[in-house]
Amino acid sequence: MAQITEKELSALGDLLSMESVLCAKCHDMANCTQDTALKDQYTQMAQRHQRHFDELFSNLK
Repeated sequence: MAQITEKELSALGDLLSMESVLCAKCHDMANCTQDTALKDQYTQMAQRHQRHFDELFSNLK
């Protein structure tokens, strides 16, 4: 595997942070709404951000 530069590592860290925050916000919004359709949308968005986080994190292994 090719070495990751310091700049790339920093960018990955920033992206991981952003995806983590977005996932948490979507979960919070899903828990705050009573509307079933919105709850489903927020849950799907949280899952998508979690997948993005997992994919980015796998690049660090």
